Amino acid sequence: MIRTKRIYEEPSGDDGLRVLVDRLWPRGLSKERASVDRWEKELAPTTELRHWFGHDPAKWVEFQNRYRAELRGQEEALSRLRQEGDEGVVTLLYAAKDEEHNNAVALKRYIEEG
Repeated sequence: MIRTKRIYEEPSGDDGLRVLVDRLWPRGLSKERASVDRWEKELAPTTELRHWFGHDPAKWVEFQNRYRAELRGQEEALSRLRQEGDEGVVTLLYAAKDEEHNNAVALKRYIEEG
């Protein structure tokens, strides 16, 4: 099972494997408090795509299309997450305030469709 969660929320025993999928470390959060098991920077959108999107819900559909194009070629990391999600709980962590329109949500969909 793959879930998403804002990294600023308290870690929970139900989170399973906690994987940060942002390119930048979340502001104001210590590594201890974040309780991240792995940081998959390469699965985050490029800086250019992130800036273009700017968390504008009107750009959500196009963001997902562009992000999916960027994820091509990352099959090894994506396969590992798929397998880990099949074996247990994986929580994709993100820093964005918008809980519906962020790269972790898009990545979760992409992995589940794969």
